[in-house]
Amino acid sequence: MKTPRLHGAALRAVRRLSETALGVRALRASALSEFGFDALQALPVEARPVAQVAVRPLQASGPRTWADAELGAPAPGPSRRTAAQLVAAFAAKRTTPSAVLSRLLAHLQRGQHGDATHSPFVVLDEEGARRAAEVSTQRYREGRPLGALDGVPVPVKDHFDMVGLPTRGGTAYLQGVATEDAFLVGTLRRQGAVVVGKTHLTEWGMTPTGHNPHFLMPRNPYRGDRAAGGSSTGSAVAVALGYATVAVGSDGGGSIRIPSALNGVFGLKPTFLRISRTGDIFGGTVGHTGPLAQGTQDLVDFLAGVTSELDPEDVLTRDQPDAGNAVESWRRALGRGVKGCRVGVPRSEWRDAAPAIQQACEEALRALEKEGAQLVDVELPGAANALAMGALTIGCEARGNLDDDLRTHKRAMSDDLVVQLRILETVGAREYFLAQRTRTWLRRNVARALAEVDVLALPSTACLAPTYSRKEDRVHISDTPALLGLCRYAFLANLTGLPAGSVPVGMAEGLPVGLQLLGDAWDEASVLAVMAHLERLGVAHLPPPPGRFDLLG
Repeated sequence: MKTPRLHGAALRAVRRLSETALGVRALRASALSEFGFDALQALPVEARPVAQVAVRPLQASGPRTWADAELGAPAPGPSRRTAAQLVAAFAAKRTTPSAVLSRLLAHLQRGQHGDATHSPFVVLDEEGARRAAEVSTQRYREGRPLGALDGVPVPVKDHFDMVGLPTRGGTAYLQGVATEDAFLVGTLRRQGAVVVGKTHLTEWGMTPTGHNPHFLMPRNPYRGDRAAGGSSTGSAVAVALGYATVAVGSDGGGSIRIPSALNGVFGLKPTFLRISRTGDIFGGTVGHTGPLAQGTQDLVDFLAGVTSELDPEDVLTRDQPDAGNAVESWRRALGRGVKGCRVGVPRSEWRDAAPAIQQACEEALRALEKEGAQLVDVELPGAANALAMGALTIGCEARGNLDDDLRTHKRAMSDDLVVQLRILETVGAREYFLAQRTRTWLRRNVARALAEVDVLALPSTACLAPTYSRKEDRVHISDTPALLGLCRYAFLANLTGLPAGSVPVGMAEGLPVGLQLLGDAWDEASVLAVMAHLERLGVAHLPPPPGRFDLLG
């Protein structure tokens, strides 16, 4: 029997059950079955090579070389506001970073967030942001801006350290104030960005729904009775509402791509190891840092800024074969077009998506085909098992990292998280290494597929934004059906460490739909090229959500 969505007394009873030896074994059996562990065990022996727990992604081939149409960066949607537009307005002295920040802070003070209902920010750094905006304003007066993010408000997901602010990670109990910036945050500041505050996320990033009982979480800006997705919930909503042109997110199992799809914005999970994680309280072998944005140029401007320095404390980020020319390739990709691009479509995977999602994504592919892209049917052995591999991997890594927290702060944890962690206590080396052995097989299979095509195309999610009553704010909820639907296509890119983006491609039932594009290791450029062309064609131009705010007025 499938686990239904639980809340209230029923969920509290399950939490109590998880505290007993017999109860947790029963919950374990149900959870492993629902996440596909039985099918994972049933794979043939050749699908279980010796695990190569290597963090460096497998690269299928060298740089993709379909003809560059030299089209230039695409124009943003008519209701979108990009960092480039802000910078142009600053340079032309039509406004200043201080004026834009003051406008934003005044709007946030009014608390009018449309259907999102609640603010995407968990905490603001008004004083620090005003100082940064004043210094940026002076640079523009003197004609010496620092670059593409100078003066641009950038929200940061609340598991990265920011000096003077607590790093909560979506919890009710972490309150320690950071004494140093995360390397990412420091780099943004050195690029002139106005780091305005920290955004909401789900508890320890362990659910993709966007629900967290410890906070008044923002709802979906398109429909207030629907979830905004997670775990980068606040960052996605801030961009969707126009409070930011680009925001910092992270993605261990879809946490950038899922909320990007549900909120109708652009999101990119770069290649693993691309961006420093020093000062990030999350960890593990599947977690990536990346941007959510109003458009593809914003994604590139963000990547160019945060990769402008190598972190001496994060030696893994030095393992980039294209460190010297990546930014140039990303910028050129925005105008490359898609003529000659080979788009791999694993049709058997698409069948699990809701019909309305399949239709919107299929129409986007046909638009690319009319522009000269080649749609190629591909097989991805193991892709259907990625959810099981990913859940075991990220679950076990999180359980290990939270061992001390579970002992000392269990009473402050949500019912859903405690049940998850108790089940994960029962997962042993055999199960974990089965996931890593099949992960090794999957990595090789995806590399073989990408040796024949330039990008792979999948829906971003299998379901639309799940429904949550407005009465369920701060209610403890466990929603396994939503988790399975939202994460169905996410873990493929996390387990392989490959770059993947979500681009808005349509609406269904008044809600946005996202198409996911996955590229070869270190080849964000090809993913960005296809995303940019969908933006250029207008496919990605969705109607704005109610209450969209304009930073320029």
